[in-house]
Amino acid sequence: MYPVLFHIGSVLIPSYGAVAALGMLLALFLAQRTARITGLHAGHVWNLCVVALFAALAGQRLLLVLLNWNDLRRHPMWVLGLAMIHHPLLAAAGAFAGVGAAVLFARWKRLPLAATADVLAAPLALGLAFEQFGALMAGAGYGTEADVRWAVTYTNPLAARWSGAPLGIPLHPVQAYAAITFLTLSILLLVWLPDRRQRGDVAGLWLLGTGVVIYMTELWRDPLGRGTLLNGVLDGPQVFAIAMVLVGGMVLRQRDELIDGRALPTISRKGEGMERVSYERPQAKDEVSRG
Repeated sequence: MYPVLFHIGSVLIPSYGAVAALGMLLALFLAQRTARITGLHAGHVWNLCVVALFAALAGQRLLLVLLNWNDLRRHPMWVLGLAMIHHPLLAAAGAFAGVGAAVLFARWKRLPLAATADVLAAPLALGLAFEQFGALMAGAGYGTEADVRWAVTYTNPLAARWSGAPLGIPLHPVQAYAAITFLTLSILLLVWLPDRRQRGDVAGLWLLGTGVVIYMTELWRDPLGRGTLLNGVLDGPQVFAIAMVLVGGMVLRQRDELIDGRALPTISRKGEGMERVSYERPQAKDEVSRG
């Protein structure tokens, strides 16, 4: 595949970073759309996404510096190559840092957590789709050996140097499997968002769907560096995926709880450029019976 997207003089522009950055940008714009659908402040959602993104990147790089501190002390210029390293542990560290920063920012701006999570569900799935497509081009998170017509074969030495991808061996394009399913999930969440019954439903479905995608695609990923559990029955990302499915199921089971005693907000237009958020108060059971 193509670990280098293009050159600017002697500077290499890596495919993984460029495609992932494009996905992040599109996810940010989509978050503005989903914020308006749910009635949240679009500016606050934009700032939350930016804060979470920088926190995730900082968390990943800080972990790399700590793990390689002795080498970096002897060779300080190696710090410039940290962005080329891809590993599931780094993804987990970035996810935890990003989620923590997002929760703190939402608390600061008094954004409802469940509704904010619904807003971010479809953009997150879209961003993951682009990230996996970038990984396919770079050779990161490569698949197992495959004897199929759609197998991919990496020949660029940079794919081996940056991502450890084996050269000259047909592999399952597992990153493409994940990218397609994440894109499909993003579309489904976006369609369902206006019709959700209560806050948190879309976020719960994102947790379920993402957990299933991660678990299933791990079946075709090379296990090197991903950790094992139960004598190799599960790897690290699959354990994390099972946890996501369980949490998503618990979120979706909360069917009878209303946030602040109110139903979901509906958006009505009042004049040009003006929005009014209104709530429909749910009928009590005795009122329904009298009706």
